[in-house]
Amino acid sequence: MRDEQGAIGRAVAHFRIHGWTRLEDVASADVIEPLRARADDIMLGRIIHEGLFFQHDAETGRYDDLDFGRGWVGPSLSYRKIEKLERDPLFRAWLERPIFEAIARELVSGDVALYRATLFTKGPRGGTHLPWHQDGGKFWGLDRDPELQIWTALDDAPVEAGCLEVVDASHVGGLVTPLGGLVPHDALLRARAEERKLALPARAGETLLIHNHLWHRSGVNTTGRPRRAFTVTYMPAETRCLRKKRAPRIFVRVFERQSVR
Repeated sequence: MRDEQGAIGRAVAHFRIHGWTRLEDVASADVIEPLRARADDIMLGRIIHEGLFFQHDAETGRYDDLDFGRGWVGPSLSYRKIEKLERDPLFRAWLERPIFEAIARELVSGDVALYRATLFTKGPRGGTHLPWHQDGGKFWGLDRDPELQIWTALDDAPVEAGCLEVVDASHVGGLVTPLGGLVPHDALLRARAEERKLALPARAGETLLIHNHLWHRSGVNTTGRPRRAFTVTYMPAETRCLRKKRAPRIFVRVFERQSVR
């Protein structure tokens, strides 16, 4: 227990300085394999949960060509992302693992809720190139930005599979633009992002902590094998949705204990 607490303390310290950190061997293959199978079952429509959000890859692999409003297009292993996976019991159990709770308690003040629980995939055909971006700002529609994402590789994610790339410590400067999202080209040039980029390849079962303001991107998958990852954004439960065109979102709380009677 003491060794785990020490590892978590070191991981959190690295995260605060660099905007990312790595947790090795969080799960073995026998734990990860059911999540991979469940991901395929959901993409192929063999398991259905009401309210999931689907986004399919563009045929071109270009981010600019993605269709952001189409949703489910039928059984396919080429969905780029699936959100609201807290509605699936296997993924829900994963995101509430004790080690993730310990980390969230260190980095999130007060009770904890989810902004999103998302499967990101890059299929054997290549997937989509995701440009440099930050996860926050007005685009996210919240009264404060989350700061913790826990990303777990469900498959090996070498450089050739489009692993995560970051600009180390780029979270320190906060959002580049109030809107958030894509980092403008002139900002990338000023920061020498291409010179400073750091690839973070990961083995299946490895976990990365990512600060929402850290500049990050990923390329296409050239391995001919799937590259799937599950990422969860944790935030204070008191966070409020600011959108006005539709009813504000209600966020799911996690790590709540059942009272004993």
